[in-house]
Amino acid sequence: MDQLSTRPRTPLTLRRTILVVSVLLILLIAVCVIGLSIGSVSIPFSSILASLAGDASVSETERTIVLAIRLPRVLLAILVGAGLSVAGVVFQALLRNPLAEPYILGISSGGTVGAILAISLGAASVATPMASFIGAAAVMFLVYSIAHRRGHLDTNTLLLAGVMIGAFFNAAVLLMIAVFNQELRNAFLWLMGNLSMASIDSIAVVAPFILLASIALMFLSRSYNLIATGDETAMQLGVEVAKIKRASYILASLITGLAVSVSGVIGFVGLIIPHMCRMVFGPDHRLLIPASFLIGASFLILADVLSRTLIAPTEIPVGAVTAAIGAPLFVYLLKRT
Repeated sequence: MDQLSTRPRTPLTLRRTILVVSVLLILLIAVCVIGLSIGSVSIPFSSILASLAGDASVSETERTIVLAIRLPRVLLAILVGAGLSVAGVVFQALLRNPLAEPYILGISSGGTVGAILAISLGAASVATPMASFIGAAAVMFLVYSIAHRRGHLDTNTLLLAGVMIGAFFNAAVLLMIAVFNQELRNAFLWLMGNLSMASIDSIAVVAPFILLASIALMFLSRSYNLIATGDETAMQLGVEVAKIKRASYILASLITGLAVSVSGVIGFVGLIIPHMCRMVFGPDHRLLIPASFLIGASFLILADVLSRTLIAPTEIPVGAVTAAIGAPLFVYLLKRT
């Protein structure tokens, strides 16, 4: 597959960027309303506004559904969908590979091992995200330690180390599921991605890090345009390639580890959203990254709505929904391009 092009199809202006971001932000707000209103119990728009405003006229049942159940899921979907999409854009730019995605370095496998170990040992629900992040951080540290040679981060070694360590930890996941089979359902929900564990407390912990890391990556967008043309060309144009790559890998991996820690492994978001945005808005990362941020958030909210309503009252893991949508869509994009 050809490397990613970095030449915009149309000139990118500040006016165009503001217009696109504004439209996508309005779209995200509309999707948030859909996420708050649709479910096993439909909530009218007026009740949503009243619940958010603290109006006493709304019924206690509707207020509880909106504020305690659906709002945390919508906020978590925004964080995870936006974060994974931004991380996917960055990995594809740095590796110059359109098949790169946030889980490519095996970080999700480490997070899954930590989560399933906590679930299998009967740890409190609060401890599961913490154990997942510790596992993801441990794999991130291990992969980067292997790839860091003579003061430089070797991209090929990074990829190979990520694939091999990810395979090892995937085997560990299967072993733990076989040994601790009494918790199979919770373990499989984690493996397939799940937003039902969303809580304001967990969102408050991960939101600042995911948002700040995503904003930092947006500020590096011009450097990604130059790096995508080749490291030597970028260095000649004044880009500190080694430093930018090191910081970007760490920030994108941090986003991935945090997302896995609170939602499990939700596939295809970080792979398909960057491709869709690249086809619609062009490959300039100054627009591609914020567009992916907003569309990734909207996409995961809609996927979560489908997971809650398709066979209600039974809930489908949201990762199964994103895979069912993402796989055919990716095949379609491959045939188009």
